Amino acid sequence: MTTRAPTRVLIVDDQAMVRQGFGALLAAQPDIDVVGDAADGSAAVDAVRRLGPDVVLMDVRMPVLDGLEATRRILRGPGEPKPRVVMLTTFDLDDYVYDALRAGASGFLLKDAPADDLVHAVRVVAAGDALLAPSITRTLIADFARRPDAKRPRPQLLHVLTPRETEVLKLIATGMSNSEIAAALVLAEQTVKTHVGRILTKLDLRDRAQAVVVAYETGLVEPGSA
Repeated sequence: MTTRAPTRVLIVDDQAMVRQGFGALLAAQPDIDVVGDAADGSAAVDAVRRLGPDVVLMDVRMPVLDGLEATRRILRGPGEPKPRVVMLTTFDLDDYVYDALRAGASGFLLKDAPADDLVHAVRVVAAGDALLAPSITRTLIADFARRPDAKRPRPQLLHVLTPRETEVLKLIATGMSNSEIAAALVLAEQTVKTHVGRILTKLDLRDRAQAVVVAYETGLVEPGSA
């Protein structure tokens, strides 16, 4: 039996107490290895290149270089594989939600979330899923509705999808989990997982977070219809 290697985590926050607290909690988990931390976005970019983490917990507001720009540089820079980034935020309705998703973040975590939520967040994104609570999805939709649509990708982007895959993408955009989608469409959950995987591959997306963005940007789902 092959033992899976621990998930390598980098913690980025300008508050030493946050870094130390999160680090101690995660290091106590047998399947998580805290490989380092950084106090600003610039140091985070360097640390990712040196340490090769699987998951980065990234504060949004930091000196020198903020979390959004650091995330962009990490995910669009050289080197593979890219880590998955979870944004750390103080507010549930953060102004940076949309921009963070556009930068490639795989999800969000409130800094005052329970300890179990922190551990769960690392495991969820390490497994390749997105950490998008319904409240975050609603924030994304509301923010998107206020933005001009001049820069939306052409709807033709979705023509590579089958009718069923398009249907699944619509439900992903409402924040539904695989099990909820399976119940709604009367499908096996494994079938839904297969559809989701094909959607991400065909549209060249990292995870469900980006799928939500694409669904709204292309007009497949309109703000207020979810």
